[in-house]
Amino acid sequence: MKKKISLLCTAAIVMLSLTGCGGENPGNNENNESETQNMTENNTEETVKEAVYTANENNVKLLGRTYFDEDILYCALSGTGAEFTFTGTKCSVVIKGDDNSSNSGAADNQARVGIYVDGERVIDDMINDSEKSYDVFESDEAKTVSVSVVKLSESPMSTIGIKEIKVTGSEIKPTPDKDMYIEFIGDSITCGYGIDDPDKDHHFVTSTEDVTKAYAYLTARALNADYSIVSFSGYGIISGYTTNGEKVTAQTVPQFYTKLGYSWSTNGTFSPQNVEWDFSKRQPDLVVINLGTNDDSYTQGDLDKQNEYSENYTEFIKLIREKNPSARILCVFGVMGDRLYPYVEQAVENYTAETGDTNVSSLQLRQQNARDGYSADWHPSVTTHQRTSDAVVEEIHNLMG
Repeated sequence: MKKKISLLCTAAIVMLSLTGCGGENPGNNENNESETQNMTENNTEETVKEAVYTANENNVKLLGRTYFDEDILYCALSGTGAEFTFTGTKCSVVIKGDDNSSNSGAADNQARVGIYVDGERVIDDMINDSEKSYDVFESDEAKTVSVSVVKLSESPMSTIGIKEIKVTGSEIKPTPDKDMYIEFIGDSITCGYGIDDPDKDHHFVTSTEDVTKAYAYLTARALNADYSIVSFSGYGIISGYTTNGEKVTAQTVPQFYTKLGYSWSTNGTFSPQNVEWDFSKRQPDLVVINLGTNDDSYTQGDLDKQNEYSENYTEFIKLIREKNPSARILCVFGVMGDRLYPYVEQAVENYTAETGDTNVSSLQLRQQNARDGYSADWHPSVTTHQRTSDAVVEEIHNLMG
């Protein structure tokens, strides 16, 4: 009997061993499947992360003259903003408004902002609150995309801050710098004043201003260049726009050229005119100046005033050269009247004679005409801006290859 029991026990042990090594065991399979599912879920959680970023230069490419302070990227001038790439399923951006944003009486001066995904504008909005959040991208599957936040309106009326960038996916990274970098200096023409309003009898509002449709931005895009735009509507070299013959010295570009910009609207403690611009950040290969339309409202046909304009233009070129020692400088003029163009030429000639610097030149632009239409307050139309950009691009190719 003992021998029989011993044999049965041995057989049972063998069967258990065989079952443990390779036999089917529904209970164990269920546990294994559960463990596998948990591992997959954990891996998915690790791959798809939600993170919040500030728009500093480690995370984004800075567009134009911007200022990072207390975790906010402040944008004042036309075309300023941030650009980045990431791979993921969601992206949202939080914009901080200025004092005009929550003041209904200042609605005509609120900032206009465009947000782009892979070059397509997905958000076009007025910043009419102290803070606005935008869902700019969402996909069922992870995709690699480029996101750009661009201030479409100019700085005197309003500023914004990029407060937060939230993504579900990989880390955000700055888009790479392009081979060419151009700085544009100008007035309302460069800002894209009224370009979304084809009625010449209408007046200025920020909601119809769009720098991305103006000749400067179009020129940078055509040349695949990065850009900086320093422009203010109504501003000039010696005088801003005037209707009574009095010189408007408060509205001149040279006094703000070394600053981040200018705005009469406050945004917390931020004021662009109180921030010195660091010219060492990135030196432009080319500087394009388009100033004189507003000066002409003051100088008219007065020879002394026209010479004053030319002399001050020469001094402005000297300042630009001091800050940008290696840049090619191109002085363009004529879209909204060319009466002062000979004095632009004179400024360039006097500068070269005084300094020996031959890396400065001028280009007369064709005047706008009724056939191409007008924008608000007789400003250039979309067609005129494109034609102007084509001429400037051609000249840049001639100068720089």
